[in-house]
Amino acid sequence: MDVQRRAAVVLALEIEYQHQLLIVRRRLLQRRARRWWVKPWLTPARRLEYGHYNRLMQDLRVEDENAFANYVRMPAHMFDELLNRISPVIQRRDTHMRPALDAGIKLAMTLRHLATGDGYRTLQYDFRCGYCMVVWSVQEVCQAIIQELKDDVMPLPRTKEDWKAIAQQFQERWNLPHALGALDGKHIAIRKPQNSGSVFYNYKGFFSVVLLALVDADYKFIWIDTGGEGHQSDAQLFGASELKECIDDNTINFPDSDPLPSDNRDTPYYILGDDAFPLRTFLMKPYGRRALDNDMLVANYKFSRGRRVVENGFGILANRWRCFQGTLEQGPDVVRLLVETGVILHNLLRIRFPAIGNAEVDQEEEEHNIIPGAWRADQHLQEIPQFNAPNRDNREGKVMRDYIKAFFNSEAGSVPWQERLAGVNLN
Repeated sequence: MDVQRRAAVVLALEIEYQHQLLIVRRRLLQRRARRWWVKPWLTPARRLEYGHYNRLMQDLRVEDENAFANYVRMPAHMFDELLNRISPVIQRRDTHMRPALDAGIKLAMTLRHLATGDGYRTLQYDFRCGYCMVVWSVQEVCQAIIQELKDDVMPLPRTKEDWKAIAQQFQERWNLPHALGALDGKHIAIRKPQNSGSVFYNYKGFFSVVLLALVDADYKFIWIDTGGEGHQSDAQLFGASELKECIDDNTINFPDSDPLPSDNRDTPYYILGDDAFPLRTFLMKPYGRRALDNDMLVANYKFSRGRRVVENGFGILANRWRCFQGTLEQGPDVVRLLVETGVILHNLLRIRFPAIGNAEVDQEEEEHNIIPGAWRADQHLQEIPQFNAPNRDNREGKVMRDYIKAFFNSEAGSVPWQERLAGVNLN
């Protein structure tokens, strides 16, 4: 009886299996046959004839150099140099099935995405490439630019002489001795990542990653950290950063203390910050806004004048690469890739074509009044909140700031216009 029952069960299972198999076969037969291996408008021939890279960009290259530079945010010869540099990394081989996508198209799509924030679908139609190919290409090009150019255009100074060169530039351009860079952070808006809760949600009411950066006297980025999440503050990010760790370990090779110009007392070199950061001997910031005497007003003017480089650095970055002015649709890891790529290209263009960016930054007229840069008229990156955290400033930092304040108000450290622009009461 048991044998018969088992045989009946096996037969029933076999019948059910055949029935399900028949259903699957019918569905496969009913499925509409694929019309094309590649949609006609995406074929290499159509791409060559109608795509922006082979048509519009070639017209602009020949007929309107300024329009070409506006289209990809760099002159044609710079585009070609960049393409030659990264082509060995991003160019793939043709296969029997289809030709590989041209490396120039990949680069052009990436630059357009950075320059305008155009979505992947828009790039798909403009350049006549499959959607997945656009997604892969943008990430591939970003990784190649970081790999090939970062050490050339954004090397963290490794020697005391390298840091002293930065300090000399601050002294010559901004009358600010011993400054090694200006530090600040900005929000980069993103779509809420899945299953992220409130980790990326910031006090401004949107989701973001944070770009923390140290900028030199010529608006170039010396160091960046893109690992921050929207809820974090400047001080939190800096306190956990590799840069802060190197400063604490004394492995960053900041210059040894030496006298300020025409002075005889050794003074440490320092980074410029704002009130979001704790005052230290290696990190100076303006005095608080309450009970300021005239000397403090002058010191605040000098510190703030030097810090304008980081504001303008962010301004140039967002004005040129406008994808950072909107909300990026990618996940945090890809957004960080885009941010680092944008910073590297920013530095590359500052090195090769500084005049292009100079038209966008704040200027000082003959009386040293500020003429706001063009970037201030556009939407710019959002500030990070400054949380009140009393008693973070240590005594050594306060003593050093007071000494620098006295220097700024001395004959050796003053400039003729500082009292007027600092709002000093001369009565």
